[in-house]
Amino acid sequence: MTPDKRVTVDEIVGELRDGMTVGIGGWGSRRKPMSIVRAILRSPLRDLTIVSYGGPDVGMLCAAGKARKVVYGFVSLDSIPLEPHFRAARQQGTIEAMELDEGMLQWGLRAAAMRVSFLPCRAGLGSAIMDINPDLRTVVSPYDGQELVAMPALPLDVALLHANRADQRGNAQYLGPDWYFDDIFAMAAQRTFVSCERVVDSDAFLAEGSEQTIKVSRLWTDGVVEAPLGAHFTHCVPDYPRDEALQREYAASAKDAEAWATFRARWIDIAEPEYRAQARASLAGA
Repeated sequence: MTPDKRVTVDEIVGELRDGMTVGIGGWGSRRKPMSIVRAILRSPLRDLTIVSYGGPDVGMLCAAGKARKVVYGFVSLDSIPLEPHFRAARQQGTIEAMELDEGMLQWGLRAAAMRVSFLPCRAGLGSAIMDINPDLRTVVSPYDGQELVAMPALPLDVALLHANRADQRGNAQYLGPDWYFDDIFAMAAQRTFVSCERVVDSDAFLAEGSEQTIKVSRLWTDGVVEAPLGAHFTHCVPDYPRDEALQREYAASAKDAEAWATFRARWIDIAEPEYRAQARASLAGA
């Protein structure tokens, strides 16, 4: 019998420790596990290394002083091109940064998933990436003599993902057009936790999508939590769109410490049932 892996958000955060390397799935301001991120913000955790195709997950963790280092291919809010809290952290030098080509980040995660120390790639050659990451090395192919970047593996202590549906065994279903690299994050991590809009019986998956929509296997997951609106204010299509109004409010909170404190008091330092009620009203345009 496969165990019941249902947990709470607080139990997930309770498994994290200072200094861990945490991979966060999703892409920009799309399908981020924001309910778990908010719980991390309310916790005493610190000195985290965050690996992400970043969005507000990265920005909030920087603003709250939780991130020591960020490994990223970009950090964007999509409709707002540059994440403002992340930009402030970079400009103020409050985080260590490993800036990579998007493909290099994927390759580092794939290397970790394959349990090899690096994978060769052309991305990064002839660019400033090699200058700003002096620890990156090149290798010469033994087959044709090409010089290639040896992209190091990016092993994760924990991966945090958000899916549309999951079952109690930890299988996760993605109903939108793109699951990005959530499956690779899961395979690159020692432990993986998935939040989802709804926990369903395994037999119910096929009522909403084909077998090919089940992208994360129970073999890779350690816990699953039902978190309605758990990706808000990022989108989780087809369940709900990005909350552009709240995203603009969040971006504006980067202008000074008082604005961030006000946003945090209203949207982060509250109980999840209250958050969901506010989120539904915001999505409805109230």
